[in-house]
Amino acid sequence: MKKKYKVYLKSDKSSNYLITIAIGKKYLLSWKKFALKNWLQYCKKNSLGLIVITDHLIDKDNKFWKKPTWQKFLIANYFYNLKDKITINNICYIDTDFFISPIAPNIFNFMNKKKISVVSMRNRLPYPYLEVRKKIAFYRKKYYSKKYPLDSSLFISLKDLYKHHNLKVQKDEACAGLFIFNLKKFQKKFKDWFYLYDKDIYSITNSGDQTHFNFHVQNEKLDYWIDYKFQTSWLYEMAWNYPFLYEKKNLHKYANLFLESTLLKCYFLHFAGSWPESNFWRTNNLFNTKSKISLLNNLKKYLKTKVKGKPVGMKNFN
Repeated sequence: MKKKYKVYLKSDKSSNYLITIAIGKKYLLSWKKFALKNWLQYCKKNSLGLIVITDHLIDKDNKFWKKPTWQKFLIANYFYNLKDKITINNICYIDTDFFISPIAPNIFNFMNKKKISVVSMRNRLPYPYLEVRKKIAFYRKKYYSKKYPLDSSLFISLKDLYKHHNLKVQKDEACAGLFIFNLKKFQKKFKDWFYLYDKDIYSITNSGDQTHFNFHVQNEKLDYWIDYKFQTSWLYEMAWNYPFLYEKKNLHKYANLFLESTLLKCYFLHFAGSWPESNFWRTNNLFNTKSKISLLNNLKKYLKTKVKGKPVGMKNFN
């Protein structure tokens, strides 16, 4: 039987794994070119394993086959029943389009093993949700397309979102691009959710799993919300802090400066979406010098030190 995954780093100490899906040469090559090095550094630092799913976990002729984004529901069951000698206790599923800060803490230290740990894309944000989304719409219309609507499903309420899918309304919406769970406890649960829907499933995200994932996790009270820093949205960051990057005047060559600045204040940076903002992740020059990494590590150490606030008098710092 064809192997459906590749282990890029084996975890012998923790049995905790980052797992992503990159089915198709195009997606795999992009991930390897732009994200792999960054992820490996993080995994080695925190004794984590790293696995990439490279083939469909369900036959395309099966009536329950759904696009790869849905197949994240099958990952745990696949490895639970796998006969290969690989031990996985906990999984952090993560989309391919992420950068991880060099000083990010071990994400598994923040999970709840009895629940599914998720990050809200609506609540507990460092910016007002509606206002930051309005800025996205405004700048897209201004710089990308005059036809871009200033009122669309970009602003859909939680109530309308779930009702649109004929689902019971929930209190929040997590981004399904990153979540953490215990393999043994949830392998059957995720599998059961997957097989509730056939290949003709409709969703507002182009037949994606986002809303249905949220419904099942929250409806069964399995949600455990972790810090937004673990899935900071570049879409929001760019609109809120760096709107000048929307202009098409050679500004992309300076983008790394702003990406690095963002990664100083967050842990995981997500480039979700299909609009030009998402293409900023296609760089492999972030924190590419030893001096930058050293600076970050020293900053991390300093932030943990205690300060007494004792006056030292006027000094000449020149």
